[in-house]
Order: sequence, then structure tokens, then C-alpha cells
Amino acid sequence: MLSYRHSYHAGNFADVLKHSVLIHILEHLKKKQKPFCYVDTHAGAGSYSLTSEQAEKTQEYQQGIAKLWQESNLPPALTAYVNVVKAFNVQNELTRYPGSPMIARHLMRQQDRLFLYELHNSEIEILRIAVNKDKRVQIAHEDGFTRSLSIMPPQQRRGLVLIDPSYEIKTDYKQVVETLDNLYKRFATGTYTLWYPVVERQRIDELEQSIAASSLQNVQLFELAQLPDKQALGMTASGMIVVNPPWTLKGEMQLSLSCLAEKLGIEHQGSYRIKQLKDE
Repeated sequence: MLSYRHSYHAGNFADVLKHSVLIHILEHLKKKQKPFCYVDTHAGAGSYSLTSEQAEKTQEYQQGIAKLWQESNLPPALTAYVNVVKAFNVQNELTRYPGSPMIARHLMRQQDRLFLYELHNSEIEILRIAVNKDKRVQIAHEDGFTRSLSIMPPQQRRGLVLIDPSYEIKTDYKQVVETLDNLYKRFATGTYTLWYPVVERQRIDELEQSIAASSLQNVQLFELAQLPDKQALGMTASGMIVVNPPWTLKGEMQLSLSCLAEKLGIEHQGSYRIKQLKDE
């Protein structure tokens, strides 16, 4: 039984990292007129109220998007990110946060296509309402790990896949690498992004080792920490692993992560790391 609800965590520091990377890649894909597809294996509800009971209970967005909301001197990738979030709010008041599906839908063109998968019974219905019968978007109440493989290679021959499970099932750490590897074998020129939480550092070390041993090529890692690693329960950092990243991504994230570590770190303990996991 899936219990994870992203409404408790929308707009937190992990979302800032994930979505700033996502936006940069989508904008890079749009530089060519040829259509692309976007695949979200764990789409969630798509859009979140920051005034909801869940968001107010955790207040995680206050240490995430809210810290950047009124900033006027941000690196380009973060400026682009904040501008996208502002498009979902009115009168410059931060009350809503777009999930990955709605960010992609906001940035896509008429010729592009979205494929969104979600297993949670409640989340899928909210997602359908958010998408509002957009004919460019296909939504399925299915396992995104399996379903994403069935559409590879995509008709467009250009695309971005986001793998973003909750990791409430511990086998997810193994399955994400297997899925990445299988997707890559079917569509080697696609761009793939994998989000991960840092709760136990050993799991991330093993994740990196698994990717190093896979068939994947040209893999970069971007990680943002609010606090140093610790044994107590809770996420202290999160990261994005990108296969076939745009050549511009590493430089932009160097600027962005340095800024985010300073602004989003708790009690000046923020940090970041950038790593080339696999060469081209």
C-alpha cells in the first residue's frame, strides 16, 4: 500500500534542486524545433497548495522555494526556476507549488508530448484534474517503472525521463538503476534524470557503485545538503543523477548549488557536491 504524499514536502530544498535541473534540461531540448517527449515515472498530484493542512504542518517549503521567492540576484538556472513557479501564483504571493508534471506541461510546446504515470489512487485523480484533458498529455494509473520501458524508444526520438520514486519501498534503490539501465539500452540518446534522498549515506554509495557498474555512459551527479550526514531519521540531502546531460548543465549547476548551499543550508551547514559518475 503506497502512503507517500508529496503535499507534505512540496517546494522543499529537494524540489528546488530537482526542478531547477529539470527546467534547464527542458529549455535545452526546446532549442531545437523537433518535438520531444517527457516521461514522469512517479508523477504525483502535479500541483500542490502551500496553504494546505499538509504543507502547513511541515512548513518544508519555507526552507526551500520561500527562501528564493523575493531574491533578485540569483544564478540563471535558479532565476528560470523561480519564474516558472511564479507563473503558477498570482500577485507575487507564494501559495501554490507546481510538481514536475505541471512544470513540464507549462514549458512544453504544441508538438511535444508528456507521458505521466502514477500508482497512488488519490494522487492520480488530482493529477487528471490538474492536466485538464490536455491532448498533449497521456496519464496512466500504472507502474511507471514498467510502463516507461514499453514506450521506448519514443516516436519523437528525443526525450527526457524523470525517475522520482518515494523510496518508501527499499527495493526502489535497486529498481531505479535497473530501470535506468534498461531504458538506456532501448533509447541510448535520451536524457534521464534520477532523484534520490540522502537518509542513509550507505544506500547512496551503493547506488553510485551500481551506476558505475552499469552500461550507462555520460552520467553526472548533483547533490545539495542542508545538513551534514547523520544517523538520526530524516533527509539531510538529496541529489539528481543525470544521464546524457546538456553540455551546459554542469556549469549552471556549479553556480546554482553554491548559491543554494548558502541560502538553504540550516545554520550555515549547507554543502553540495558535483561528480562525473561515468564518462562519455
